[in-house]
Amino acid sequence: MLIVANRKDGLGGRLLAIANAKALADRLGYRFGFTWNSRTILDEGSHTVDVVGKIFSADFIEKHWLGEKIARARFGVLGGKEFTPSDLGAVAGQGRLRGWICDDFDVLDFFHDDHAEPVGRSETLRGLGFSPAVRKALDAADKCRFPGPMAALHLRSGDIVHGQNRRRLVFADKVIPSVLAKAIIAELSSKGLTTLLVGQDHATLDYLKAETGASRTSDFGAGEFRDETLKAFFELALMARCQQIHAGGSIYATIASLMGDKPCLATDALFSRFRAADIITDELRAHQSDYHRLEAAFGYRWAFQSLEGEISPARARELLGKAHALDPENDGYDLKMAAACFREGDYAAGEAILKSLMTRQSQHRSSLPLPMMDMLTTRLGGYRAMANDFDVFFAAARAGHPYAMACSAYILVEVLDDRTSAMAMAADLVKMEPRNPIFRKIRQRVAMGKKPESGRLAKAGWRLGRLRALWS
Repeated sequence: MLIVANRKDGLGGRLLAIANAKALADRLGYRFGFTWNSRTILDEGSHTVDVVGKIFSADFIEKHWLGEKIARARFGVLGGKEFTPSDLGAVAGQGRLRGWICDDFDVLDFFHDDHAEPVGRSETLRGLGFSPAVRKALDAADKCRFPGPMAALHLRSGDIVHGQNRRRLVFADKVIPSVLAKAIIAELSSKGLTTLLVGQDHATLDYLKAETGASRTSDFGAGEFRDETLKAFFELALMARCQQIHAGGSIYATIASLMGDKPCLATDALFSRFRAADIITDELRAHQSDYHRLEAAFGYRWAFQSLEGEISPARARELLGKAHALDPENDGYDLKMAAACFREGDYAAGEAILKSLMTRQSQHRSSLPLPMMDMLTTRLGGYRAMANDFDVFFAAARAGHPYAMACSAYILVEVLDDRTSAMAMAADLVKMEPRNPIFRKIRQRVAMGKKPESGRLAKAGWRLGRLRALWS
């Protein structure tokens, strides 16, 4: 029986799943296996995942690599509910499965046995069969001489701040805003710790080093690694040597924490969310021009999303407006601004924002869903950015505002699977503005019902219904 790590995301996520799966397999006496690509994968400029032979040794690959993919139907899935060794033993005795997929980051929280010691994933991670080149990078970091006690500050940016994911307003909690870094560095200095800056935006890191005296990984030789994968492992090992690691919800930072058995701390370890938001707005009021506009926009966005639901609609609109001014092509801010207007009872202003956005997007996309509708309804990483705003959209729709009705009808059918209510609302839309092509498309789309997430026959039937709706 196998315990398998089968993740397809970034380097940190894959390594954490491998550490969990192998540690659990070793504890239970099962075989461990993992999948990994045999070609380099680049994910929208956010991170590169190199080939299996660049990461792991030939011996480790021969023993544990299962190829690029497995037949998932032959495996159970661990995580999400409690399990014990006897539970797995009973399933193994039945002989119907090859083993279990172990991709949940928190899987060990659901594992219970009578063993006195916790499952040793830190030791497992350090003992993985890495390739000679990766081992050389890890050893180089271990030999670096620090000037004194250090804390690592991981300033991830990538796709969440600069790329496409910023438009969906998700994963903000994975990132510590660079505009908060000066205050963090000052606080760590007051505790006798020098800060090691680790991040992706080199201009921002150079600026912070010049302003604060913090160190960069390049000060310890990171620049000597031309290969980005080897540089990533070198920086992981440097972070692991620090006394503390300060990061958002980055799995990369979690790996460093496990490597070094050091705490990985969020911003609230130093400042409350309200205090952090005030620091961010003060820093941007004084030094906004010193930062890349998207780094500054993310600072306002982080402040808004950290306090969303706890600040007034007026304060929300203020933060959103400043973020949108710096990142005007980000339609996510339009949707959140409309919701803030609705929440304040200013339906006319919110409706005007939706009308402008929907009209603009429909000029560039003839079919539904429009990008704004995807953002309203699509779950990414188990989270819908607009989920807490549905009620105010529905309230504006009940008040008779047609573009709020259009959004609400789509939410009803795609999220709540309430085709009947969605059809009634879409029909009212067309009665209100029979010549509006967007509203006619909304009616056709909701008539098809919710798009199936799986099943070939179900998807084929849904596509047939789509053709019928288009010709009706």
